Amino acid sequence: MAHDHSANKPKRILSGVKPTGKAHIGNYLGAMRNHVNMQQDHENFIFIADLHSLTTVKNKAELQELIIDLALDYLALGLNPERAVFFRQSDIPEHAELTWVLSCLTPMPMLELAHAYKDAVAKANREINVGLFTYPILMAVDILIYKPDIVPVGKDQKQHVEIARDLAGKFNRIYGDVFKLPVPYIPEEVAVVIGTDGQKMSKSYGNTIEIFASDKALKKQVMGIVTDSTPVEAPKDPDTIYKLYSYFATEDEKKTLLERYQAGGMGYGDAKKLLLEKIIETFKPFREERERLRNDLAYVKDVLKKGAEKAREVAAATKNEVWEKTGLSI
Repeated sequence: MAHDHSANKPKRILSGVKPTGKAHIGNYLGAMRNHVNMQQDHENFIFIADLHSLTTVKNKAELQELIIDLALDYLALGLNPERAVFFRQSDIPEHAELTWVLSCLTPMPMLELAHAYKDAVAKANREINVGLFTYPILMAVDILIYKPDIVPVGKDQKQHVEIARDLAGKFNRIYGDVFKLPVPYIPEEVAVVIGTDGQKMSKSYGNTIEIFASDKALKKQVMGIVTDSTPVEAPKDPDTIYKLYSYFATEDEKKTLLERYQAGGMGYGDAKKLLLEKIIETFKPFREERERLRNDLAYVKDVLKKGAEKAREVAAATKNEVWEKTGLSI
């Protein structure tokens, strides 16, 4: 009965986040807030997927800034390095080593069907590099090497967990059991977060509201939300402003704004001011903490270094099993 204690063991969760620039409300509601909350009752592994960035970022200073920015964002939002293992993927050489082993088991057609590659081909992107083609294998290793129970992903990432499961199953069948088959956890979507132009909030559309922007920049983003031409005195239907406001407001506050909208006499400008106040109030403590951490980058780098030491113990143990099973260790 050796396994009894495992029933009480917290489940291990793994999340990788690619550093892509300024965090916005869509990132926060869709993923970052969940990642931080999950540290309370799970064994939480969160890594900065900087190796993945190399498929697109070709500038040293830019990559370093993206990495530090993402680390600052998470720590400021409350990720606790005592509770979560927070590290950089590139600090763990085993990711790249196991990627080669699994590459030797991956059928070409599996990668030809992967979203990012198909997308690039559809857009006739001349710059498709081998990394973009094979990165689902690195992503599979990112997951499998830590043997997580649960991998929280958005709907668009579900395919990557399926590829990881397929490759894990194939390895286990050929060489013997090493990998745990991960289960994708698709959190209840925060219904798609709408951007300032009415489309899904996304950096590629340039329609984001950044959670760590200066007051001045934040004001410009919120006041720039596109609205219809309903006159001030006319009743209005709930719109982008109301939807964004409702993510951060209490039930009473939402009801009040809705009533004012429906009664007429409330202009979109007033509603935007309410939204701006609410965003500033919600993120003020996080923004202050981020400013404090920015002045102590030695601490931030130390957090990532210590996180890497913990992560590497787990990764190295998995690598040893793989080397043992495949015959690479003699």
